[in-house]
Order: sequence, then C-alpha cells, then structure tokens
Amino acid sequence: MLVFGDSGYPVVLFPTSKGRFFENKDFGLIDSVSHLINEGKIKVYCPDSLDSESWYNYNIHPADRVKTHIAYEKCILNDVIEFAKYETGFPKVAVAGCSFGGYHALNIAFRHPDKVGYLFSMGGAFDIKQFIMGYYDENSYFNNPPDYMQNMYDPWYLNQIKNMGIALGTGEWDICLGENKRIASILGEKGIPHWLDIRPQTGHDWNWWKEMFPSYLSQIKL
Repeated sequence: MLVFGDSGYPVVLFPTSKGRFFENKDFGLIDSVSHLINEGKIKVYCPDSLDSESWYNYNIHPADRVKTHIAYEKCILNDVIEFAKYETGFPKVAVAGCSFGGYHALNIAFRHPDKVGYLFSMGGAFDIKQFIMGYYDENSYFNNPPDYMQNMYDPWYLNQIKNMGIALGTGEWDICLGENKRIASILGEKGIPHWLDIRPQTGHDWNWWKEMFPSYLSQIKL
C-alpha cells in the first residue's frame, strides 16, 4: 500500500482491474489531487488488489473466486480502513476507484455503510456476474450491488447510505455508462441522494478520471 499525505480525511483509493497499489500514482490520479493532499485536507491510501486471485482467476471454481474476494474485503476492512480511521482520527473513510476499482469502492460502501462517509466512483463497473459464468450463490448475491441493493429495505441500512456523499462519475462515451445509470436508478427508487455525473464527450480512461477525481474530493466536508 502507498499512502499520500500527513493528515486530513482518509480516502481509500482502489486500483482498476488486476491493478497494483502503485497504479493510481503512476497514471496521475494522485497528482490530480496533490493540492488537497498538500493542504492537509485528505490523506490517500492506495491498497493492492487481489483481482487476479479472485474474480479474474478462471482456474478456480466461481464459488472460490467469490470467497477469495470476501477474504480481500476483510483485509481492507480490518487492515486498511480501521488503520486509516485510527491514523487520521476520523470515524469514517471515503472510498474511491476507477473502472473495476469503482466496484470495490461501491460494494464495500454499500455493504458497510457504517464505516464509509463518502463514495466516489469513476467509470465504475458494478455487476460481477460476468466473472462467475452463470454460477450464483448467496455470497455472489451479496457481492453484486445491482442485485442486493434492489432488494434492500432495512431502515437502518438505508439511512446509513442516505447520509453518505455519493458521486457516480461516467461519460456519454463510457462503456460503463449503462451500469452507472442502473445503480443511479436503484438509488433513486430508494430515495438515496446521489450525484450521477454524466460528462459530455467523455469516455473510459485516465484522462477523464483525473478531471473527475478532484471535483468529487472537493465535496468532502471536514
């Protein structure tokens, strides 16, 4: 994991599909918010991914792909989020990510809304059915946001998410535009405030995500 900043609101930033902990730095996403880091407004934590061993590991059974992802989530919850909260003194963290990193951010935010104050997704892809080839069990369901969110009615749970700052960034040319509209529609049906930011003449790549990220992080209230 790479960490940027000395103080400020903790932001856990996931890499894209099979990405490494240094990806967001190497592709300029960290530089795009360097002013917020230098001003002490945010502290960014960039953990590694385990996608190659979980969702993209087609050498193991789909059930084991999901179980491996769950183990990764436990690591993020216990070793990254709790550490970030302790180190910065904030009771919650922000989670963010581009493309499949957006999945990780959104899924952990919606599964554990008591730990997350802000969710920022850029070009997010949220449906994991493409990785399990028709297999579907309880673990699959509860890690596929379009499904479990559609059927969520628990008042405590929904109130937690309603208090979360949510931005879903996408573009008119984004290959994930449909997935973002789908999630936004579900949130709208549940009365959950959110910002579906569909940008004109914008696709699915780092140059656009670097424009989105600073504008979303500027929404954080210290």
